[in-house]
Amino acid sequence: MAGHSNGDAVMSMNSSPSHIRMALAQINCLVGDVWGNTEKIIRVAQQALRQAVDLVIYPELALTGYPPEDLLFRAALYEQVEDALLRIQTEIRSMTLIIGHPARSEKGPLKFPTPSSLAYNAATIIQNGKRIATYFKQCLPNYHVFDERRYFAPGHSPCVFLIKGFPFGVTICEDLWEPHPIQQSKHKGAECLININASPYHLGKYKKRLALLTLRAQETNLPIVYNNLVGGQDELIFDGHSLIVNAKGQLVAALPPYQALVEIIDFNPHNRSFVPRDDSSRWSWGTATLSDEDSVYGALLLSIRDYVHKNKFKQVVLGLSGGMDSALTLVIAVDALGHENVEAVMMPSKYTSAMSVEDARILSKTLEVEYHEYSIDSMFQMFMGTLKERFASFPTEITEQNIQARCRATLLMAISNKMGKLVLTTSNKSELAVGYSTLYGDMAGGFCVLKDITKTWVYRLAHYRNHQSPVIPKRIIERAPSAELAPEQKDEDSLPPYSKLDPLLTHYIEENMDISGVVKKGFDPSVVERVIAMVQRNEYKRAQAPPGPRITEQAFGKDWRYPITSGYREKK
Repeated sequence: MAGHSNGDAVMSMNSSPSHIRMALAQINCLVGDVWGNTEKIIRVAQQALRQAVDLVIYPELALTGYPPEDLLFRAALYEQVEDALLRIQTEIRSMTLIIGHPARSEKGPLKFPTPSSLAYNAATIIQNGKRIATYFKQCLPNYHVFDERRYFAPGHSPCVFLIKGFPFGVTICEDLWEPHPIQQSKHKGAECLININASPYHLGKYKKRLALLTLRAQETNLPIVYNNLVGGQDELIFDGHSLIVNAKGQLVAALPPYQALVEIIDFNPHNRSFVPRDDSSRWSWGTATLSDEDSVYGALLLSIRDYVHKNKFKQVVLGLSGGMDSALTLVIAVDALGHENVEAVMMPSKYTSAMSVEDARILSKTLEVEYHEYSIDSMFQMFMGTLKERFASFPTEITEQNIQARCRATLLMAISNKMGKLVLTTSNKSELAVGYSTLYGDMAGGFCVLKDITKTWVYRLAHYRNHQSPVIPKRIIERAPSAELAPEQKDEDSLPPYSKLDPLLTHYIEENMDISGVVKKGFDPSVVERVIAMVQRNEYKRAQAPPGPRITEQAFGKDWRYPITSGYREKK
C-alpha cells in the first residue's frame, strides 16, 4: 500500500505490553548493491528474531545505500528494490521492520531524466510478512552535499503504525529538521517517533543532531529514536552514532560512532522509557561525547577503509617524502587497513635532504610497512635532456619542480597498475586551496586522505596520534614544511605562515566570507587579496583532484561547486 499508512492508531494503555523490544540496525550499506544490502537486512532480522525482537529499524535508503545519485534514473533499480522487498516479506514473517528505499510513484511509467514527480524517498513498514504502510519523506534537502529535489517528490502525509497496540510514528532524516512532520505524527496519534537517517558527518554534527532531537522532543513531548547509517561513500562519511532521547529531550542512550552494529533496547510503553537489554550492550547511557581529534581521526579511518574495500582494492601505496603530510597519511592508512596492506615509496631527488630519507626509513620501520626507495634523478635528467633545447632561453623555475613531482607520480602509478594497489595522495586542504600542489604530480592518485584537513589540523592529528603511541618521529613534526623541489625551499617562501593562512582560508571557504569580511577579522588586506586570488585561480586543479573524505561543512567536492572558467574576482 505504497503512499499510505494506517494512521488512525490509538491504543489503550491498560492493554499495552510490558515492553517492546527494538533493534537499531546501524549498518554499512554499499550504494547500488541492492542484493548485498538485502542479504544484510535479512541476516540482521534473522538474528534479531532469535532474541525476541519486535521491531528492527534500518537506515534511510538502506536497500540502495545513500546517496544513489543518478542511479535513481535507472528503471532497473526500482525493479530490484521491489524484488528485494518481496523477498524480505517472504523470509521475515513474524516481526516488524522499517526499511528505507526509493519508491516509484503509482502515477505512471518512469520518464527519465525527470523523476522528481515519479519517485519518493520512502520507508516501508513490513509487519508479519505484509507491507502495512509506506511513508514518503516530506522535507527534501537541497543544500551542501544534498540533491534530493533532483530525484524525489515530497510526501505530504504522516505514517503511524502499531506494534502490540502501541502507536509509533515514522519520519526520514530531514523531516526532523523541520517542525511540521513530527507534529503531524503526534496529531495522528504517535506516542514515540522513529527517525531513520543517512546523515553525513562533519565536525560538530553530533552536537547539532542532539540539540535538534532535544528541541523536537520538547516541542512534542515525544521520545525519539534516531537511527543513522554508518560507512564511507566516496567523499561522504556516515558516522552512525544513533541516538535516543526521552520526551523531555534528555539523551537516554547513544551507539558508538564509526561502527557497523546492531543493538537491542527495550521500550516500556507504559512510561515511554528505554532500558538496556543486558550488561553487554554497547549503548552509552546519558552521554556520548568525543574530542574533536577523536571524531576527525575516526572519520578518516572509516572513510579510507570503506573507499579501499568497497572499490575492491586490498592494498594501497603512497609516496613518503619525510614530511608531515605523507607521514600522517601513512599512519592513517596503517591504522585503517593494517601494516601488511600498505606500501611506502621514498623517491629522493638531489634536493631531498638526508634527514628526510632517514625519517622516512624510521617511520616505515616503526609501522612495519613495505618500503622501497627509488631515486628520480636519472628520470628527471632524461626529461631535462629531452627538453634542453626547447627550454634553453628560459630561466629555471616552477616547471622543473613540477617535473620532479610528475616523475614520482609516474612511478607510483606504475606500481599501482602492476601490483593492483590504490595510490593515496598526500595533499592537504591548505595546499589544494591555494594550488600548492602539482597537477599530474603529487595530486595524481585514487584517494586523498587529507583533502579536507588543513595544515594546522595535520599537526593536531599528528600530536593526537603520537599521544596514543609515538609513531611519527619528532623531527618530522618540528621541522619547517618544505616540498624539497628546489635548494633550501620552505613552504613559507611562497605562502603565509600556516598559522595565518589556515584561519584566513577557513573564513573564506568554510564561512563564505568575502574579502572585506576576512579583513575585518584582522588580516592584512594585501595578504587576503593574494590568497583569495590563489584560491580562485586554482579551481581547474581542484576539479581534477581525487576524492577525499569530507570533514568540514564546506569541503572541496560536493560542497564546492564553483565554475572553472570564470571572470569573477574579489577586491576589497
